[in-house]
Amino acid sequence: MQISVIGTGYVGLVTGACFAEFGNYVTCVDKDGRKIEMLSAGEMPIFEPGLETLVVKNMKEGRLRFTTDIADAVDKALVIFLAVGTPSSTDGSADLSQIEEVARQIAMALNGYKVIVTKSTVPVGAAAQIKTIIEENKRGPHRFSVAANPEFLREGAAISDFLRPDRVVIGCTDEEAIAILKDLFRPLYLIDAPFVITSPKSAEMIKYAANAFLAAKVSFINEIANLCELLGADVADVAKGMGLDRRIGPEFLHPGPGFGGSCFPKDVRALSALARGAGYDMQIIKAVLGVNELQKAGSVGRIKRLIPDLAGKTVAVLGLSFKPNTDDMREAPSVAMIAGLQAEGARIKAYDPAAMGAARTILTDVEYCDDEYAAAESSHVLVVMTEWNQFRSLDLQRLKQVMREPNLIDLRNIYEPEKVKAAGFRFVSVGRR
Repeated sequence: MQISVIGTGYVGLVTGACFAEFGNYVTCVDKDGRKIEMLSAGEMPIFEPGLETLVVKNMKEGRLRFTTDIADAVDKALVIFLAVGTPSSTDGSADLSQIEEVARQIAMALNGYKVIVTKSTVPVGAAAQIKTIIEENKRGPHRFSVAANPEFLREGAAISDFLRPDRVVIGCTDEEAIAILKDLFRPLYLIDAPFVITSPKSAEMIKYAANAFLAAKVSFINEIANLCELLGADVADVAKGMGLDRRIGPEFLHPGPGFGGSCFPKDVRALSALARGAGYDMQIIKAVLGVNELQKAGSVGRIKRLIPDLAGKTVAVLGLSFKPNTDDMREAPSVAMIAGLQAEGARIKAYDPAAMGAARTILTDVEYCDDEYAAAESSHVLVVMTEWNQFRSLDLQRLKQVMREPNLIDLRNIYEPEKVKAAGFRFVSVGRR
């Protein structure tokens, strides 16, 4: 099948590469000419394990190409995926200006029946809005259908999530379009992936509801962790005991410095704004956001338990991206924490295996180091901010030798307190005795 993907950001690039891997002929479109040149040369604009291999392979086999010409991409495709950005507006709602512009461009290039599918995270009712824009701007009596197919890709595991998904959601009321999309997703039928066929509005709501619920689990366990610290309980044991209940499950019951990234903060704010627009005030969603901001701010407080006066002190930060296996710095908790430390007069040294390039555009007055031990050298305290695998088995004795003071703050609970203290460190984690 000939398909096009408009937008070569995280979602669009993974979507295009994986559909090409299924044997389809895919054209990926972006208005950023420099990015298209990079991709055409096999260079990735983002860090995602396995993505470069998949892109280069399918380019060589002639199933994947990149262009800035949206009309050309529309001309050749039966199915067109919209994967452009929907960033937060000032009131928290999703900004659909890029979606609207692309819909107008598609309308003017229509030359026959097309299925236009939203991959971007969009508010409930967006599919109907796109349909109206195309109807008003198309230049001939061309038929088309609009569907919603939300993505559920985890950064750092996006390829496996696409190829072996928990579910595929198709929001559409046009039987012809549903049949085409089922055919496109046929490789996933063969591995028994669950399919949810519903209305566009319900599909759009599924995406927001899923992300908001996962964000709520994160904020909930962070509040439990904070209470555990006050009462002398151990959140690791509490989370394990909770997670063994099949109704709850263990996923996302990992306390830390708060959630970040391109999805949770934006989507939770957008859901809250969507509710306000409908005349409903979502109390739980407001609490999820409020707890998350408090948790981010609390990271500096945890450091000050060991070093009350941070002025002139050197803080080594391990991990900058909002999660491991990505270079995404969008709303990363490290940004708020480092800003707070700098406001206290601290000097920052940092290391991240993938995100330092992106971090340099956001975080100034930071010394970026070649590895974790270089970051730790002459520091007064070491902070584990992101749980990259290589940080899970640090040589504690080597750290102790190079650090000015043996203080370790584990914001991801990847170390056992007894082990760290036995190595001679003063230690603080999240929600543990």
